[in-house]
Amino acid sequence: MRIDKFLKNSRIIKRRTVAKEACDGGRVSINNKVAKSGDTVKVGDIIEVRFGTGELKVVVKEIIDNPKKNQAAEMIEKVE
Repeated sequence: MRIDKFLKNSRIIKRRTVAKEACDGGRVSINNKVAKSGDTVKVGDIIEVRFGTGELKVVVKEIIDNPKKNQAAEMIEKVE
């Protein structure tokens, strides 16, 4: 799954266009490599998202194409 779609589906970022802009702006990394919006995410990858006030680091536990609200929380696990 594309990183921008994953960020939206897991509800880390609310809109896919905002997720795409964050990726293309260099604020998202997968396994310590800066991610482009089209990069692929796999189970076990570590995603870091830098927001204006802080940073969020998560591990991908599951990939669900169209998750419900309660399933979105099961897709990731926070680190640190």
